[in-house]
Amino acid sequence: MFLSTSFTSGVLDPQSIISGAGPWGLIVVCGIVFAETGLLIGFFLPGDTLLFFTGVLVLSGVISQPLWVVIPAIALAAVLGDQVGFFFGRKSGPRIFERRDSGLFSIESVTRTQGFFDRFGPAAVTVARFVPVVRTFAPVAAGVGKMPRHLFAMFNIVGGAAWTLLLVLLGFGLAHIAGVADFAARYIDLVLIGIVVISVVPILSRAIAARRKSTVDVAE
Repeated sequence: MFLSTSFTSGVLDPQSIISGAGPWGLIVVCGIVFAETGLLIGFFLPGDTLLFFTGVLVLSGVISQPLWVVIPAIALAAVLGDQVGFFFGRKSGPRIFERRDSGLFSIESVTRTQGFFDRFGPAAVTVARFVPVVRTFAPVAAGVGKMPRHLFAMFNIVGGAAWTLLLVLLGFGLAHIAGVADFAARYIDLVLIGIVVISVVPILSRAIAARRKSTVDVAE
């Protein structure tokens, strides 16, 4: 296969995870995507690369289901995972994170994620989908911060659908061109940074404009 072995080496090799699952590949992908936020273990699961290789392996036939089944199934798993994380934050988040003050499950991690919300507002739920680690804690932070359920659900659905659609289609599309697919496999992090920039720039522009407007209003 044309995929880079150096990129996919290691215990959490996305290609091996999917290929090794055989006919259950799609279910395994959905389970991992759900666990990434629903079970708060996304900091070591290969979510972005998993979706990229899912698209590649749909084309190669390793995943037998068509794209019109794969994309909605993964998007649903992503949305449900965030909803569980949000519920967890609402019910138990503050108490648990106050008790654990080391490692990734720490007040510092939640504070860093909360800073993400301070910058982007409710849209952080959508943007966070493209940012590893922050993606895991964003729904919990939203729950701890008592974001309205309907508002969280709206941005969660948009983020889950956009994340799944972009990455799966990226893998599926680039798999048609061996050289480009190998490049993307090696430099997927840079590709994802580009996606994040495209997602964040409009939000930052609106935030800067709103801040300037509020400054002018105060001055007047």
